[in-house]
Amino acid sequence: MRALGIILAGGKNERLKELTHQRALAAMPVAGSYRAIDFALSNMANSGVNKVAVVTQYNSRPLVEHLSSSKWWDFGRKHGGLFVFTPYITHDNSMWYRGTADAIFQNMEYLKSSHEPYAIIAPGDGICKIDYNEVLSYHVDKRADITIVCKQVTDENLHRFGLIQVDEENRITELEEKPITPQGNIVSTGIYIIRRRLLIELIEEIAMEERYDFVNDIIIRYRKQKKIYAYIHEGYWKSIASLEAYYKTNLDFLKKDIRDTFFRTEPTIMSKVEDEPPAKFNVGARVRNSLSSSGCIINGQVEDSMLFRKVFIGKNTIVRNSIILNGTYIGDNCLIENCIVDSKSNIPNDSIHKAQAGEIDIIINREPFYL
Repeated sequence: MRALGIILAGGKNERLKELTHQRALAAMPVAGSYRAIDFALSNMANSGVNKVAVVTQYNSRPLVEHLSSSKWWDFGRKHGGLFVFTPYITHDNSMWYRGTADAIFQNMEYLKSSHEPYAIIAPGDGICKIDYNEVLSYHVDKRADITIVCKQVTDENLHRFGLIQVDEENRITELEEKPITPQGNIVSTGIYIIRRRLLIELIEEIAMEERYDFVNDIIIRYRKQKKIYAYIHEGYWKSIASLEAYYKTNLDFLKKDIRDTFFRTEPTIMSKVEDEPPAKFNVGARVRNSLSSSGCIINGQVEDSMLFRKVFIGKNTIVRNSIILNGTYIGDNCLIENCIVDSKSNIPNDSIHKAQAGEIDIIINREPFYL
């Protein structure tokens, strides 16, 4: 493919509360055995983009560990490859990334040393499956300067997104970032296609003016001068950048059609492989409408829930409408309902954690205990 990739995965997120205190948003576990960034990386690889940079900053260690080998996404190759860029101190610069555009500017050599005519920019927290070849063909046919992948949504909190208005040819006329009073329902997914040389030119121009944000200082600022078009994505798309969205997105994967779209329809989503045994259901276990990942041991009752890798559920324990992250131990005679239990938590016997309907509780308990 005639494009390189840039995945922006460095921002600090407070809307997932304690869940992102130890990890980047792009490293959040999704769909049992995956991380959020796996979807962005797989879309690049499956579209034939063989040179991708991941730009990360906040709580980057878990993400960097996950990306330690590029072979899982087929980027282990002589030409191209997977690059991970974090802030670093030089003689001329000791700044952290001050925004999305500044993150690209501080790694400008990646763009200047490349030869691909186009650049695809994507966020690390978007859960979707998309063929960038179709988007690039649309971009070329429209003779666009910038193409933004958009989605018409009806069930989201629209004030979290950039809302777009288009004309009859899908050219963007207005873009309002995180409006107080949303107008319309076409949102930007944060995925952009742009000519590489134009990207270099715009990034360097706004850097001279000490502007640092890609959306506000390029998309909104140049929307009248540049031909910016919307490509409407018809498939599944979610952003996990809020607690409610993260919870709902994971439970969406309990639906067979969504699982089949991502994991049983070629090309599939790829991730780092862990060598773990299959889930084990002991005598007395009851599981209904739930997803149990590799390494799980279940003795109790699980309903409408997502269990990630190596989760232990004790005897007479009930887990309902909940997400249990990797390596969690839940003892006997417990009740977990409407909760997200963070990775490697230890829930003692006889514990009760039940959020009210419509609410989500976060449980974090990494203190050791003795049975």
